[in-house]
Formats: sequence, C-alpha cells, structure tokens
Amino acid sequence: MMKRSHQETSVEEAHSMGKKLEDDNNMDEFLSALGYKVRSSDMADVAQKLEQLEVVLSNDDVLDSNALNDTVHYNPSDLSSWAETMLSELNYYPPSLDLDPTRMCNLTPFSDDNECSSTTSDNSSKRIRLGPWCDSSESTRPVVMLGVDSQETGVRLVQALVACAEAVHQENLILADALVKRVGSLAASQAGAMGKVATYFAEALARRIYRIRPSSPAVDPSFEEILQMHFYESCPYLKFAHFTANQAILEAVATARGVHVIDLGINQGMQWPALMQALALRPGGSPSFRLTGVGGPSEGDGIQQLGWKLAQLAQAIGVEFEFKGLTVERLTDLEPEMFETRPESETLVVNSVFELHQLLAQPGSIEKLLATVKAVKPSILTVVEQEANHNGVVFLERFNEALHYYSSLFDSLEDGVIIPSQDRVMSEVYLGRQILNVVAAEGTDRIERHETLDQWRKRMGSAGFDPVSLGSDAFKQASLLLALSGGGDGYRVEENDGSLMLAWQTKPLIAASAWKVSDVTAEWRR
Repeated sequence: MMKRSHQETSVEEAHSMGKKLEDDNNMDEFLSALGYKVRSSDMADVAQKLEQLEVVLSNDDVLDSNALNDTVHYNPSDLSSWAETMLSELNYYPPSLDLDPTRMCNLTPFSDDNECSSTTSDNSSKRIRLGPWCDSSESTRPVVMLGVDSQETGVRLVQALVACAEAVHQENLILADALVKRVGSLAASQAGAMGKVATYFAEALARRIYRIRPSSPAVDPSFEEILQMHFYESCPYLKFAHFTANQAILEAVATARGVHVIDLGINQGMQWPALMQALALRPGGSPSFRLTGVGGPSEGDGIQQLGWKLAQLAQAIGVEFEFKGLTVERLTDLEPEMFETRPESETLVVNSVFELHQLLAQPGSIEKLLATVKAVKPSILTVVEQEANHNGVVFLERFNEALHYYSSLFDSLEDGVIIPSQDRVMSEVYLGRQILNVVAAEGTDRIERHETLDQWRKRMGSAGFDPVSLGSDAFKQASLLLALSGGGDGYRVEENDGSLMLAWQTKPLIAASAWKVSDVTAEWRR
C-alpha cells in the first residue's frame, strides 16, 4: 500500500483548501473548539464512518496484517476525510450499519437500577453492566491505541465526554452513541481517578442516550448506609461535616442544662458519640441530652437499635440520655408537634447533613420543611451540603459542573493515602450512584440537586433565617482535625463569610454553615 505524500500541493488540493475556507461558517462550533472539522450537516455521516472504522479495526485479519504498519496516521482534524481515507486504505467497505441507538450496543430499556438487557442473535437474554457500552463480544476485543500516552488519553477522554454531553444536549443520539463508545474505550485504557470517574459518567450518559431508567428511588436504605460508612472511613468529608456541625452545636448550648438535638437524617448516628463525649467533659457537669432521629419507614428497626447503642454509651460516660426515632416518608411530612419540644428546660438544635438538597426535586418542599424548623424555634440550625451547582435546568451546564466536582472527589481518593481497597471501592460506588442520578435522571427522580453556599444563603434568608458565624475556633479545630486524620496534603479548610468549606486542592467540595431564626421573625412571633 502506498503511503500518503505531503511533499507537494496539487491544484486540486489548493482548490479543496479554498473550498474549506468558504465552508468554515458551516462547521459544528463545538467540535471545532475541540480541534475537529465537521460540518453540522455531515454529523450523521461522520458518526457512521467512525462506527464502520471501529468494526474494521476490530477485525482480527486487519489487526494481524501489515495494513496498519504501512499507513501513516496523521492528526484526524478533518474527521470525515480521515475516516474515509482509513477505510479506503484498509480495503474494507462493510454494509451500511443500522444506526438505531438502542441496537448499536444491543441495549433495551428496562427498570433495573444497575443492569441492562443484552439481546443476542438467538434472542436469548442475559444481564450485563452498562460499560464499556457495547455487547459482551465488544467488551473483550482489543483496543487499538496508536502511540497515545496516558496524559494524551486523559485529554482525549475529557474531550470525548464533553462532546458526548453536547450531543446528548442537542438530542443528536447517533453522534452521542458513537462518542459514548469512544469514552468507554478510552476510560478502559486510562488508569487512576480519571478513568474511574469517566466510567461512571459514561454509564450515566449511556443511560440517558438509550432511555434506560436511572437509579430507582426504592434502593435498600441499608445498602446506602453501608456505602456511606465506607465513604466515612475513606476520606475526611463526612468527618469534617460532623465535627464542624458539632462545634457549632457545642457553642450554642454552652450554658444549657438540657440539650435537645433533632437530626433530620440520623442514618448510622456517627455524628453523636463525639458530641456526647464532649458534653460529658463539660466543666460543671454534663447537661441532659435528648436526641430525636429522623429516618425513612424502612429504617425503623435500625433507628431503634441505634438508640439502644447510644443509650449504652451515655450510661458509660455519665450523660443523662433520651432517644426518640421518627420515621416519615419524606421530610415534608414532619410537623412541629412531632418533636415534643420543651422550651422551658431544653435548648433546641436542628441538624442537617446532606439532607436539604434532596427536597429541591419537589417544588415547595424546602420551604415547607424550613417553615416547620422555624416553628419549633431552634437555638441553632446546622447545615452541611455539597459545594456544587447540580440543580441547573440546562443539562450541559450541570454535566460540566458535575464532571469537575466528582473528578476532584475521585482524585482525592487516589492521592497516595493508604485506604483499604474495600473502603476505596465502596466509596467510589457511593459517589458513582450520585453521578448517575445527577446526569441520567430528571424530574422528581433526580434528587441529587446540590447547590452552592451562596444559593443556600438566599434560600435560608428567604425562609427567615440569619447566618451564625462558625468563628475562628471552629476553623482552627477543623484544620487540626484534618491534620490528625491523615487525609493527605491536598485537603484544606477555607473560611467563607462565617461558614467553613473543605476543599481538595483549589476546589471547595463541602460547605458547613449555621443559622438562627431571624430577629425580625422572632420579634414578630412574640
């Protein structure tokens, strides 16, 4: 086979170059920004050629021949011409492919959370994970990498992810299908955090492309709690959340003889043993401590078992303790009278860690809950939320924000800190489930609607709450905790107008804040 010669420029080539200059305005703007020249009108044709080329390169006869060795592969900025030339030089023209998105990967929609159906040629059915986005035979075939190092692969991986999201945003399913397969191949060859996070984003995109039902809201809560426990052990994010909230609570109840904490998401109760021990060591003796833990209907037995364990701890350290579990379908079902407050003898605190953002899926829900909280007149409301904007209505903006956010989270898990493999894997699953929900779900199914601290400040102000500064002591204590936990050099605590953030490198990821009923509202209630 003759190699392409670029020593001379023919008249025809000059004419072709002039024509391309005239057609610049017709090029797809997004792919042009990534360095690829593709006319908007040629998108389907280019996707088909890339699919054909993928089939050719997977052929064992082609891989075993010298065809690839005799071909000079230039940078394929003109995707259409490059793909056509490659097909021509490999002397292979397959029949026209069926570009139906659900058939290109043999995927059919179904309601299971973690798997999709794959139909084989004999119409038998088997279950597979989504990834690397094709049938079982494709998952085992070799990936042809033409001298691409890890860094270059990482760049191409990010470009392919963003380009695929753009195609999904524009509802160009044919192009999106080709790109999500490309992402799967690149992610499989990319080591470290980038390959892992790309795999979850590619799965989320594939669910969206093939209309596969995203994460089911009926997931066993005990499994979610197990994942959260591993996440707690693997990295300092939840430890920071609990510690910072506890510091704010201790300052708010410094002189109280009775303390009542309402936890809007009790889960495994990991936050409260440390607070109880701090109360036991308070000069002048420990106050009484009453804890009301809120959970879902299926968590009733677990909540009661947790209450018994905390009662045993309280007895061991000499703290007068009382526990009540509340189970509700949703936080908006809570009413003020359920908490049985005792304002004459107890200082009331309300605590929320990663709970409020889920209410944003239902219009009016966050306002209803905050009105309930305000009605019980807490001394302080502690709030910890993800520092991210995953609640936008524009899919592409939400995707880009999520890609940046979760890339930082996965990177922090990889940063040279010795983490037991099981903890690391389960933590990645914990975060991966969030990615699937942020990217693949819509409507009320999309519950991971994280918002930034600035956005929460506006919401809290509108609901009648004023900020409470966490103070310099909380900053110093949180920084000390971070150093003692051995979380790695990339973590740092940042102060933000009285609130605290935990950042990885330069990216804030968790925000802790405290609030009280506004003076105007309190005066009006009198």
